[in-house]
Amino acid sequence: MTIDEQRSPDREILGWHEFGEASRELAAQVHESGFVPDMVVAIARGGLLLAGSVAYALDVKSCGAINVEFYTGVELRLDEPVLLSPMLDTPSVAGQRVLLVDDVSDSGRTLAMVLELLLSAQADVRSLCLYSKPETLLEPDYVWRKTSKWIAFPWSSLPPATV
Repeated sequence: MTIDEQRSPDREILGWHEFGEASRELAAQVHESGFVPDMVVAIARGGLLLAGSVAYALDVKSCGAINVEFYTGVELRLDEPVLLSPMLDTPSVAGQRVLLVDDVSDSGRTLAMVLELLLSAQADVRSLCLYSKPETLLEPDYVWRKTSKWIAFPWSSLPPATV
């Protein structure tokens, strides 16, 4: 994607500096709410960097990830989100306060699927996303910004590096 395509008025641009500020603001929201997570679980891949940043900001050392594929390209997605290997050890979340983290709640279907998985494993779960979209079926408990635009994240807006 070119710089001009990234700057299109129908795109929300997130830079690295803004990402750092957003993750601190989200951690502050969690702290102010009184929820004290025992662990942070990222929805990979989009939630990985945010989960790590928020975990550091909240001083939570126990982290995990669950791999889900839904988007296959820019504005292209599968019919349903699909869990991928390796799987999160869901019995280990039983009785834990879990902060579930993703980059965006777009349709909300990925977030809802993973939330249900963690709740069925008897975890106390709250969700956190950088962004939510107006059409999401699941509004995160903590959200930094709402937008209807396509989001250009600093970690995924450039094509893969090739050797």
